Amino acid sequence: MEKLFLVSFLLSLSLPFLVSSSSHNVPAIFIFGDSIFDAGNNHFNKNCSAQADFPPYGSSFFHHPTGRFTNGRTVADFISQFLGIEFQKPFLEAQIAVANGSRKDFPSNGINFASAGSGVLQATNQDWGVTTIQVQLQQFQELVGKNQIDKAVIPKSLFFIESGSNDIFNYYLPYGTPSLNPDAYVQAMLAQVANVTEQLYKLGARRIALFSLGPVGCVPARALLPDAPTNQCFEKMNLMVQKYNKGLESLVTSIPVKYPGAVGVYGAVYDIVRRFQSVPARYGFSDVNNACCGDGTLGGLIQCGREGYKICQNPEKYLFWDYFHPTEHTYKLISKALWAGKTSIIRPVNLSTLLNTP
Repeated sequence: MEKLFLVSFLLSLSLPFLVSSSSHNVPAIFIFGDSIFDAGNNHFNKNCSAQADFPPYGSSFFHHPTGRFTNGRTVADFISQFLGIEFQKPFLEAQIAVANGSRKDFPSNGINFASAGSGVLQATNQDWGVTTIQVQLQQFQELVGKNQIDKAVIPKSLFFIESGSNDIFNYYLPYGTPSLNPDAYVQAMLAQVANVTEQLYKLGARRIALFSLGPVGCVPARALLPDAPTNQCFEKMNLMVQKYNKGLESLVTSIPVKYPGAVGVYGAVYDIVRRFQSVPARYGFSDVNNACCGDGTLGGLIQCGREGYKICQNPEKYLFWDYFHPTEHTYKLISKALWAGKTSIIRPVNLSTLLNTP
């Protein structure tokens, strides 16, 4: 069975990125979530302390920092390239441009609302000044309400949601005692995602992709946690991630039942990354444990770009760029899998098929 999965997965990664002739039916992507998707919103929020607006972030593709927490492009960027559309601008950047007159209106190819450090629970990293997913939803809602987004575009557009890593990582921080047990905490997270999904549907969203969390218990930043092992992944945390991901998939399954005319897809990012970790050489990795950029144990004790950091010679060989985030190479492989993968990777259909859904 595992061999069949591997063959299927490898075949899916080798598929060409051909944009279907009807891809013009999906003119925009709207993105909600955390640092996995943030394209610079935090950079335009000067009250936010979660930043990646300094070198060497962005060094491999943009050749300057963009506010993305990686060395190059994210999944949202790659999917946009597969579609042949421009990268989505951060909401705050577009808002400032419209307000000062340098832009006439908001971009037609979608908007990125994601904020690094945020979670699905409103209290997560609130003291960092992050934009919660609830506020991200409100930002979109206000644009729709003010007719600053063409309402005819919304049902044809893709909606990406990815959040929860920060909530689960914070559950294991050494200060403060969580008021909920792990199962109840996960259920509280899922209730918030369900609400965001419902509100987006009410605003016209019909093509909704929920992406699972990756194995958060494997990030190099686990070296900051007193109870986490550094010679292997923190499986206690990964178990919590898996429960959350299972709930996300159930949510996706219920979308066409609860919301007539809507289609939901579940991207199994956790399984994709675990495959990279189990057979790294097949995917071009020589290191799937340490951060390319950082310092200390696993490169996980100092943020990339901060005083005292070190950087690897070839980021393309690393799964992790910094203490919490993947490299562009990792994102590229994940994007290929989500775009054209089999149902073992993204289900019930992949993103390229979702584009052609009536």
